[in-house]
Amino acid sequence: MDHRARRDKSNRPALSFYVPEPPARPGQPVDFSHIEVPEAGAVRCPDISEPERDMRDLPYGLIRVLDEKGRAVGPWDPRLDPDTLRAGLTAMLKTRLFDERMFRAHRQGKTSFYMKSLGEEAIGAAQALALDLGDMNFPTYRMLSWLMARNYPLIDLCNQIYSNERDPLRGRQLPILYSARDYGFYSLSGNVGSRFGHAVGWAMASAFKSDDKIAIGHVGDGTTAEGDFHEALTFAAVYKAPVILCVENNQWAISSFSGIAGAGETTFAAKAIAYGIPGLRVDGNDFLAVYAATLWAADRARTNHGPTLIEFFTYRAAGHSTSDDPTRYRPEDEASKWPLGDPLERLKAHLIAIGEWSDDQHEALIAELTADIKAAVKQAEAIGTLGQSKPNPREMFEDVFAHPDWRIREQRREAGV
Repeated sequence: MDHRARRDKSNRPALSFYVPEPPARPGQPVDFSHIEVPEAGAVRCPDISEPERDMRDLPYGLIRVLDEKGRAVGPWDPRLDPDTLRAGLTAMLKTRLFDERMFRAHRQGKTSFYMKSLGEEAIGAAQALALDLGDMNFPTYRMLSWLMARNYPLIDLCNQIYSNERDPLRGRQLPILYSARDYGFYSLSGNVGSRFGHAVGWAMASAFKSDDKIAIGHVGDGTTAEGDFHEALTFAAVYKAPVILCVENNQWAISSFSGIAGAGETTFAAKAIAYGIPGLRVDGNDFLAVYAATLWAADRARTNHGPTLIEFFTYRAAGHSTSDDPTRYRPEDEASKWPLGDPLERLKAHLIAIGEWSDDQHEALIAELTADIKAAVKQAEAIGTLGQSKPNPREMFEDVFAHPDWRIREQRREAGV
């Protein structure tokens, strides 16, 4: 083409600025037609030693184990014993009941802030049971079921959420940013992406010490658009860190739909290909699939095959937090039409299908857990709720440094504590 013709701008279209839009907004019909749900058991399960270049089909599938009749099918079936299945169901149910109670407490003015895990309980519960006690979880929000599965004391949760004088973190964190090292739960941060890098660094340190412990890190779909995500993947891949890196794609980052983070361009699991590490895409509402994929990645990490990126495909059924109203940006009935169902109901149906659970047992478990939660709440409220009881102010100056320096001493003197 003649360069003068190429420079003729008269026939060029005007540039257009593209902004992705979610399939449906408030008042419009729910539309999940863009989501392909393959049959349970359809995705192959490769050996953990298979080269990454031969596993590049996996990020585009969806690992599912539970079928529509509650049966466990296919090569990813972890063949769990009934006690482990019931432990998972208990942790998920306990999380849901506790969430409901604490959400009401917020509306009663007893706490300043709360976030529900509704619809995402399977991920934390399954992973807490699949990994070893010495492994470390670097969590994002909505992982309370991890602590429930490992029997973290309800009273400690209540005291932190009420910000009272028995708060185990002494007022240094938001009500739901838990920290429980003895339970394999690293301090949760509002800057959630930062924990991805921490997980990789912790895992590299474990390998450097020739230890046998691995790390698991979590971010949401929105955080994949941040530098922390890519920096962590680079270091994990280069140093073959014994770490599992998870993206909880719950479709919404507060009020921004996942398309803003690139969900319309490719899967989040497929981002692993650019770093040369395996990527799995897993039904996050399928307890058995979550357990199996986590165990597979853990086995790779423990045998020096390096990191794995897992996208858990799920749905945030509640608002982002008590400060959010999802009816302002998505159809009101969208959660009820999520095509992958409710993780708690699916695991319950599986247990009933194999003859290891019943509706009567389920109702009895609800009554038992409700009583436990009620007792813990009553005990914590006797100590104090928001504004009625606070940790001692002098404690804010403790544990900052191993030995308080002159700045800490001066600030403490000025505060008069």
